[in-house]
Amino acid sequence: QVQLLESGGGLVQAGGSLKLSCAASGRTFSTYAMGWFRQAPGKERERVAAISGGGGSLRYLDSVKGRFTISRDNAKNTVYLQMNSLKPEDSAVYYCAAGVMITSMTYWGQGTQVTVSS
Repeated sequence: QVQLLESGGGLVQAGGSLKLSCAASGRTFSTYAMGWFRQAPGKERERVAAISGGGGSLRYLDSVKGRFTISRDNAKNTVYLQMNSLKPEDSAVYYCAAGVMITSMTYWGQGTQVTVSS
């Protein structure tokens, strides 16, 4: 069982930056792939970024490439999402997730709201 707790969301103006953090419980954090997902009202949830357990494999949603960076610190059981050049369309609830593979997430956090004003 893995428990995930996101933090770092908030309100920011377009062009600004935010850094999300997700702290995970458990001793096997480094064995899990981690991902950041988002869901805006009336829209389907989409994967924003993902990273393999060792950090060597990364995935990004096309619309965030070059603006967002996912990283992890296995010593701290934490995964991060640095978001730069934010746009109003990035506004959503952002969720952290963990799974045995990048394409298979099993555990989910409660989410943190990100709002980008124009």
